[in-house]
Amino acid sequence: MQIGLLGKANVGKSTFFSAATETPVQIGDFPFTTIQPNVGIAYVSTTCACKHFKINHNNPLCVSGIRFIPIKLIDVAGLVPGAHEGKGLGNQFLDDARQADMLIHVVDISGSTDLQGQHVNVGSHDPREDIKFVEEEFDYWFKQILEREWQKLSKEIEKKSTKLADGITDRFSGLGVKVHEVHEILQSLGLLTKKPTEWNDSDITKFAQTLRKKIKPMLIAANKADLCKDLEITNEIHRNREIVNCSAETELLLKKAAKANLIDYIPGNEKFVINKNVDISSQQKDALNLVENVLSKLNSTGIQTALNSAVFRVLKLIVVFPVEDETKLSNKEGEVLPDAKLLSENATAKNLAETIHQDIAKGFLFAIDAKTKQRIGADHQLKNGDVIKIVSSLSRG
Repeated sequence: MQIGLLGKANVGKSTFFSAATETPVQIGDFPFTTIQPNVGIAYVSTTCACKHFKINHNNPLCVSGIRFIPIKLIDVAGLVPGAHEGKGLGNQFLDDARQADMLIHVVDISGSTDLQGQHVNVGSHDPREDIKFVEEEFDYWFKQILEREWQKLSKEIEKKSTKLADGITDRFSGLGVKVHEVHEILQSLGLLTKKPTEWNDSDITKFAQTLRKKIKPMLIAANKADLCKDLEITNEIHRNREIVNCSAETELLLKKAAKANLIDYIPGNEKFVINKNVDISSQQKDALNLVENVLSKLNSTGIQTALNSAVFRVLKLIVVFPVEDETKLSNKEGEVLPDAKLLSENATAKNLAETIHQDIAKGFLFAIDAKTKQRIGADHQLKNGDVIKIVSSLSRG
């Protein structure tokens, strides 16, 4: 699971990355501070299965019944208008973005940076322009891929040496596009029966836009939301896009304070607790008072919410807990609920086996649902929060 983090200069993208991954990166006040993509581990959170079974267990990724699941976060470098033409670090930017399953676009929702990332007065820039230009960059990129060999593809289809969906899929093979996805889009746009030679510019543009939305879904992280007088603009954007209000700077401050043992804080929570056993300076107290103001306005810093929304709402993934002993809910070493897997919402028991080891999947006999104690087959569709034991004729390795 890889999520690409993108945004223009000075919107707080690197701060978001540091806050989400606790990985120190260069945070600068000028374009291209991030030259190479920073890669770190962030976590999405869900209710741990220990809550269902009402048990306690020692797992560093379970905190008070909240289970944290690692994902890879890529801080993509060099987004500027014209990236699809190679401007700025355009070619590298698109290559890095290619690797991501989805994208989080960090936007300065307070409107305090212009399109080039230069500082302006709060509210004097319309952040919807940033959203539009990023979506257009990807649309142009997809359109270029399609147009590059359009004449050649048209001839191949006329000669019946390839089918339309197959030919287009081949052109997007580097992005992991599936034939059935292309087929669905062609059908929805009424292009399945239209000859490529009859396609106009509008047809190619619509196809590129629809494909981009499907295979590179995007969530807007409305950063610096605490600086907004009101949040009406995010409500408006939310009508046709996934958007989460956040304050990366606040989350980073909380993570640093928690690491210094000044506070107890669980990412995603609306509150934090000051540690009574530690002396806090007046400067630190003032900073934490400002943090409380942000939390009261936004309900949380929004960073954890953005990550969770990306994985569970946009990508629609579920969490399944594989175990080797369904009665003790453990692995062979006795670790209780040792692992949590992210799977697609229509994943089966066999799909879970494949994520554990190919040999386990190859020798799949049946599985056991630890919650219901029932035996289930290979095609049984799993649900979020399931605890599953796989029984296989082949051992791992």
